Amino acid sequence: MKLKPIDFLKGKPYYRTSFGKAYLGDTLELIKEIPDNSINLIITSPPYGLRKKKEYGNADPEEYVKWFMPFAEQFYRILKPNGSFVLNIGGGWEKGKPVRSLYQFELLIALCKKFNLAEEFIWNKPAALPTPAEWVTIRRIRVKDSIEYIWWLSKTPYPKADNRNVLQPYSDSMKSLLEKGYNAKVRPSGHKISDKFKTDNKGSIPPNFLSISNTESNSHYLRMCKQYGVKVHPARFPKKLPDFFVKFLTDRGDIVFDPFAGSNVTGESAESLQRRWIAFELVEEYLRGSKFRFELSHKKLDSFRL
Repeated sequence: MKLKPIDFLKGKPYYRTSFGKAYLGDTLELIKEIPDNSINLIITSPPYGLRKKKEYGNADPEEYVKWFMPFAEQFYRILKPNGSFVLNIGGGWEKGKPVRSLYQFELLIALCKKFNLAEEFIWNKPAALPTPAEWVTIRRIRVKDSIEYIWWLSKTPYPKADNRNVLQPYSDSMKSLLEKGYNAKVRPSGHKISDKFKTDNKGSIPPNFLSISNTESNSHYLRMCKQYGVKVHPARFPKKLPDFFVKFLTDRGDIVFDPFAGSNVTGESAESLQRRWIAFELVEEYLRGSKFRFELSHKKLDSFRL
């Protein structure tokens, strides 16, 4: 199947590949050119609502919902009726107190006035540092903060999704059960296990608890940024994270959009899985460095242009 190129935007992309285009600019301006009901999956990790300001910019927790909702209005407009909006957003702490901020939950409630909450996911980061240091390593009155929330939102209660695309390998105990057989019975909890439980479905259905380390240390992206003196984006999520949702919620040739692309991990994921993609980023140096993610494959991709 030959895929049609994405020709929504009139301006010249910062770069393009066989499957996608990356644009430099303000998302709220660029997104106006994307047609209604045209995007299959929006997956993004915007700047969090943190007290400590980051170099890539972030809104105060008290102003976060007000800042984000104009983007959400546009996301709803461009999303296909059966499309999905996947939002990775980390939490924060109240200033000077060992008490959690509620800003991301306030945002979720605001978003659910337009979208359906298809499911919530927890991203566990096993290698997370013991932060916040004041409460964890100095006063030792809290444990390290190692999870982030991922909200899966949709226009309809029945967005496109197929968990058979993200099955996990069976455990050794499950393999043994399939080999030896299983007698249908009622468990002590009261759950009825039918004889269908012994059917080999080629893998187990994953939970909504995603344990994925964010330990990139010697990737091509990092090496090339160092070699050419390009600033590395300080808040990258691991490729396995968008991989999961791209496989789960889209088909080959669908369009994936990241409005806060950063180093464009989402685009790299979509490219590797043969989904078309669009990426917007406001900081040119981050977008410049993101091209290195596609450098290894562009020798095979004649349409890659720097």
